[in-house]
Amino acid sequence: MRKGNMANPSNGYKIIVVDDEEGIIDSLSIFLKRSGYEFTGVTDPMEAIEKVKNEHFDLMLLDFIMTPIHGDQVVEEIRKFNKELYILLLTGHKDLAPPLETIRRLDIQGYCEKSDKFDQLLLLIESGIKAISQMNTIKEINDELKDTYDKLERAYMESIQTLRYTVEAKDTYTRGHSDRVSEFSVLIGKHLGLPDEDLKVLQIGGLFHDIGKIGVPDSILLKEGKLTDDEYSEIKNHPTIGAHILSNATIFQNIIPIVKHHHEKYDGNGYPAKLKGEDIPYFARIAAIADTFDAMTSKRTYRDALPLEVVASEIERCKGTQFDPKLADVFLDILNNSYDEIKEIQDRYK
Repeated sequence: MRKGNMANPSNGYKIIVVDDEEGIIDSLSIFLKRSGYEFTGVTDPMEAIEKVKNEHFDLMLLDFIMTPIHGDQVVEEIRKFNKELYILLLTGHKDLAPPLETIRRLDIQGYCEKSDKFDQLLLLIESGIKAISQMNTIKEINDELKDTYDKLERAYMESIQTLRYTVEAKDTYTRGHSDRVSEFSVLIGKHLGLPDEDLKVLQIGGLFHDIGKIGVPDSILLKEGKLTDDEYSEIKNHPTIGAHILSNATIFQNIIPIVKHHHEKYDGNGYPAKLKGEDIPYFARIAAIADTFDAMTSKRTYRDALPLEVVASEIERCKGTQFDPKLADVFLDILNNSYDEIKEIQDRYK
């Protein structure tokens, strides 16, 4: 919390002045301390860079023409590690100020000609402090909102996780399946070079892709024999049910395409929407491969896990019909050249 009160909002703000003339430092020291600011004066620009790196300052007054480096070079170094420091440049003459392009590029907030009178400089400083105060307030509000959002996100995640565990309690096959689909999807995403934010979507989408099975009757979900057509139709409702469960939570909007469309087929013969080709959401196409691979390599009540060569052959056969051919090739490449990564995931959930 800042020191001072609303009548004198400048109190407690720390200003560093950098000028290679001792006289300027002394004059500004008296002037700024009298105005209620915490003052630090530095004559060596290299020392100033180190001070800013190791201490907090709200505002910098910086001479432009100095040795061994000029003010714009000082700012160049500071901006490498501090983007927020409010900087006002002091010039002996307006013709000696750096070009406007440099001022914008380095995010220098303003400049002022040196003078025996500090009235104009004080106005610039007060204006800068007001801007800093407003930015601090906005940052505090954003931090509070983020904290609230994080808590809400955790609450939603915990609620949906509870539903997921309920599904897993009903269906022993689902236990571990969603975790593996999540990790296989992320593995494919990494081999595609996707950014971290996309990998996060694949991770969460994989975890919750079968959440809609909570709406499927146990008699169908746990049936050991072959499903009737009507029972299979019930099973095929789970992507739509899952999308509906997640639809009211903003934080899940980006995973709904995975939940709803991971059973679509590239040739348009999947469900629930019979989407075709690239009309199928990209992440859903990735999850579809991960989902099918885990289904084929998992032991079921009616069959053992399929041998790896059979699984690879089936994925190859279904390129362009069930799977996006480009994504299928990426996964086949992982199977052929990076199988240890897949085996590591499978071993974690034995």
